[in-house]
Amino acid sequence: MTSTTAQAQQTARMTSVRWTICALLFLAMVCNYIDRQMLGFLKPTLSREFGWSETTYADFVFWFQAAYAVSYLLFGRIVDRVGAKLGFAAAFVIWTIGHVGHAAARSVAGFTAVRMILGVGEGGSFPAGVKAATEWFPKSERAFATGLFNAGTNIGAIVTPLVVPPLVMGMGWRGAFVVTGIGTSIWLVLWLLLYRRPREHAGVNAAELAHIQSDPPDATPSTPWSKVVGVRETWAYALGKFLIDPIWWMYLFWLPDFFAKRYGLDLKSFGPPIVAVYVMSDVGSIAGGWASSRLIRRGWSLNAARKTVMLVCALAVTPIAFAMHADNLWLAVGIVGLATAAHQGFSANLYTLPGDVFPRSAVGSVVGVGGMVGAIGGMLMAKYAGWVLERLHTYTPIFILAAVAYILALAAVHLLSPKLAPAKL
Repeated sequence: MTSTTAQAQQTARMTSVRWTICALLFLAMVCNYIDRQMLGFLKPTLSREFGWSETTYADFVFWFQAAYAVSYLLFGRIVDRVGAKLGFAAAFVIWTIGHVGHAAARSVAGFTAVRMILGVGEGGSFPAGVKAATEWFPKSERAFATGLFNAGTNIGAIVTPLVVPPLVMGMGWRGAFVVTGIGTSIWLVLWLLLYRRPREHAGVNAAELAHIQSDPPDATPSTPWSKVVGVRETWAYALGKFLIDPIWWMYLFWLPDFFAKRYGLDLKSFGPPIVAVYVMSDVGSIAGGWASSRLIRRGWSLNAARKTVMLVCALAVTPIAFAMHADNLWLAVGIVGLATAAHQGFSANLYTLPGDVFPRSAVGSVVGVGGMVGAIGGMLMAKYAGWVLERLHTYTPIFILAAVAYILALAAVHLLSPKLAPAKL
């Protein structure tokens, strides 16, 4: 056997540890969204028990997102300094404490406090996740990998309506918070045992390492924050997040309430519609990331591939404007599911923008800025949704806003970064 043939066979046997890392990120998002969504899923039940008004619940969302916004910004910088492994582990511990703490809450102040702790921890999840994806995947695979791990958010949203009702009926809602918090902690052990940087991972062979590092090396080993916030590409990403993140928050925190008010569903009957919506979301997340990665491999420019997929997703959201007028439950589920799927496809491509145009040393910081701005948008949406539902008793104005947000987000990205060229730092 010649050395050339042996080398070719070694290349053909390239390891796939990067996909194991992607699976860990996926599982983290599952845990993240189980913990994040539970209060929204229990809103009708807890509102009756504690006498919450629409604005009281909106305030819980507001303060969660306030903490999330600050944490997202800070964790972006933290993960650039300490790395994805320690940054993600710290975030997970904090949000699990906040989640389990719901079991002890007995007042508006108590629920506000634990929601803020949850927000602090969960604010670190996406900066760390995107940082890990940037470390482990070249640009040609990064959108697909991001779409895959982001799909874990939808699995978490699917698992919640399947797991929570039996837990609540068997041990009460307080016990449900404790059990889910303890159960998801298994992930932390796996993360600490398995995560390493590619060059430090014993399971990565030379072929896979070469593939991961196939993009040109970063021009700078470190990037001051002052330079990150001073370039247009940072704000292209941040404004995109400001416009679309509040829509996803609205689905997450108010969708069970929409189905309850419009179609009379309750804790026992939420399951199938909510599961259907988030199954569609999962398909959208994976398809959106896969589509742009596929176009790049077919010779499209990164700019054209990302933005073409984002445009298709933005147009697919628009029927949500009519969801309130759907007389049939499953027609409404289809409309909402299409919108959430399109959101996830759009988001998978938007999330890759920092890794596409910034050096690896700046990715966490850029993601942090964008996440903070997106959470501020979510705070405004919480106040708006609470006001609309308290005064107008309809979701139509909220859904109309959702219908146009993605077109505006793509316009902002294109105006500020027309070619998705590397940021000039």
